[in-house]
Amino acid sequence: MANVFDMGYEPSDLHVTISELMVATADQSDSQLDSAISQVLKTLRDRMGMDVVFCSEFVDGCRVFRHVETTGIRPTIAVGGSDLLEESWCQRVVDGRLSRYITDARRDPTAAALLDQLPFSIGTHISTPIVLKSGEIYGTLCCFSFSPQDNPNPDDLKTLEMTAKLTAMRLEGRSVRSEPVKAHAWALTPK
Repeated sequence: MANVFDMGYEPSDLHVTISELMVATADQSDSQLDSAISQVLKTLRDRMGMDVVFCSEFVDGCRVFRHVETTGIRPTIAVGGSDLLEESWCQRVVDGRLSRYITDARRDPTAAALLDQLPFSIGTHISTPIVLKSGEIYGTLCCFSFSPQDNPNPDDLKTLEMTAKLTAMRLEGRSVRSEPVKAHAWALTPK
C-alpha cells in the first residue's frame, strides 16, 4: 500500500488531517467521538477561513446544533440550540432550494432574500447533507463567513462533502455501539 506522502499529500494537507481525526475505531467512547468531530470542525474553520462551522441533526421538525466551532468574534449559534427545520438554510440546501456553495450570499437571489431573517450576516456559505448508509439524512455539515471571502475556493465544498461522509460513518459506528444487546429469551425445561 502506498504511503500518503508518496501520493503527493503533505502532512498538513486538510484531507489527510480530517481523515486521521475521523478514523473510526470500535473502542472509542462518545466523548472521544465528540472531541474528534470538534477538532475536525476547528480544523475546517481555520483552514477554510470561515467564522462558523457546525454539524446539525434534524430531529422532530427542528435543526439541532450538535457541534459548533466559531471564531467567537460575534454571537451566532451554540451547541444545543435549535430552530424550525423548514425555515433553516440547511433544509433548503438538502431539498435543493439553496445552493450548497454560495460565494456571496448577498449576490445570490435566494440567499439574499433570507439574510434579513438572521441576527448575523452571512457572506460565503457552504453546506452539505450528512447522509447515513440507510439513505436517511442525519443533518448537515455547514460553514459560513460573516463577509464574502476574497478568494473563495470551490474545492472547499468537496472537502466538506468528504468530511460529511466520514462524519456519517462515525455517527453510525456510535449508534451501533449504543444500542443495547438483546438477549434471546430462553428457559430451562426438564427432559
